[in-house]
Formats: sequence, structure tokens, C-alpha cells
Amino acid sequence: MNRILVVDDEQDICEILKYNLEKAGYEVDTAFSAEEALSMPIGNFSLILLDVMLGGMSGFAMVEILKKDKASSDVPIIFITAKDTENDTVTGFSLGADDYISKPFSLAEVLSRVKAVLKRTSGNIPESYCNGKLILDERGKRITVEGKEVVLTKKEFEILILFLKNPGKVFSRENLLSEVWPGDNDVFERVVDVNINHLRSKLGILGSRIVTRHGYGYLFDDDIR
Repeated sequence: MNRILVVDDEQDICEILKYNLEKAGYEVDTAFSAEEALSMPIGNFSLILLDVMLGGMSGFAMVEILKKDKASSDVPIIFITAKDTENDTVTGFSLGADDYISKPFSLAEVLSRVKAVLKRTSGNIPESYCNGKLILDERGKRITVEGKEVVLTKKEFEILILFLKNPGKVFSRENLLSEVWPGDNDVFERVVDVNINHLRSKLGILGSRIVTRHGYGYLFDDDIR
């Protein structure tokens, strides 16, 4: 069973999230400060829901500590905050956050994003693909193609990870929207096509490995020679 840690200095929010996450089948612990959370065995958790604006140590500061510790550096993190500015979002992702939810949030959105992040981070990606021509570092959020680093957007990177964890599996546009844009009802299927086209272009000679199955969707074909 996936074990989730909720860190928020508002006790009501902790209790609401704990109740609904447990109802959804997760095991949940809570902490009302970063200091309390850091006293726990963080490496035993499958995911952390972390408020940014905590009393005392901030959520950002806590993540910096977690990422420096080998025991906790790989634990996925979803930031939850009342702040909704571009700078905060950029800061969160640059520190290694896996997703970002702004208050006020719907419980359906939280559950959807938790499910998506856990699914996205539960598999193991081999160190290299395509006969060593493509190397993806999931922790460092970077890829190289034929020895040259390729800069992807967050969504392009998440699509690529999904493909690499499921080589040969066809994903419909609806599947990709659910996995990469969970809970975002303002994103249309056309956005998937645009991101796929951009990803193919950035992968250069390896872009042809992202194959279209007309009427069904897209897949990553690791057997193309």
C-alpha cells in the first residue's frame, strides 16, 4: 500500500486530506511543520503532499534538505500552497517537485494528481534506451540524445517518461491527458498532438520512435532499427 505524508500547518487541511486519502485506499501520516516531518523516516513514504507556506521552516527549505539526503531524495513531492505565482511554481519544480496544487483545491483534483504522480514515479526506467543513443536521468530531469543534452518542457518530459516506462503500449489522447494533465479540464486533445510533435522534433533522429497508431493513439517503439 502506498504511504503518503501530508505536511501542513493547518490541522483542518491535514485531517481532510488524511480522511479522503485513506478513503481512497492510501496509508496516511500527517505533520504540522517541516521540522516535525523531518523527524520522520521520510524514505518510507511513497509521496509527500507539502505546503509551501509553513510556520518556521518553509516547504521549499524542507525539500532542499530532502533532496540532499540519499534516503529521501527520490520521494515524489506535490507542493500545496495558497500562493499561485509563476515564480513559486518555477521554484518548486526547480527544487525537484513532481507537481503543484494551489489552494483552494478540490479533493477530486488532489486525488487525481496523487494517483498520476504515484503511477508516473512507481516504475523503473533503465539508464539508457535506443542502443545508448538516448539517456534519460529522471532524478536530474534531463536527457541526452547522441551525447547532446536536449531541453524539454515539463509536459514533454513527462510524456517521454510515460512512453519509456511503457514501451510498445499505445496511449490514446485521452490516456495522455489523464496521465500528464490530471484534473485540468481546460486542456484539449489538440494540445497532446502539439506536445508530441514538439517532442519528436527535439528527439531528432530518435523522434521516429514515437509512432502514431491512427485511430488509437501514440506509442514508443523501442524495436525500430
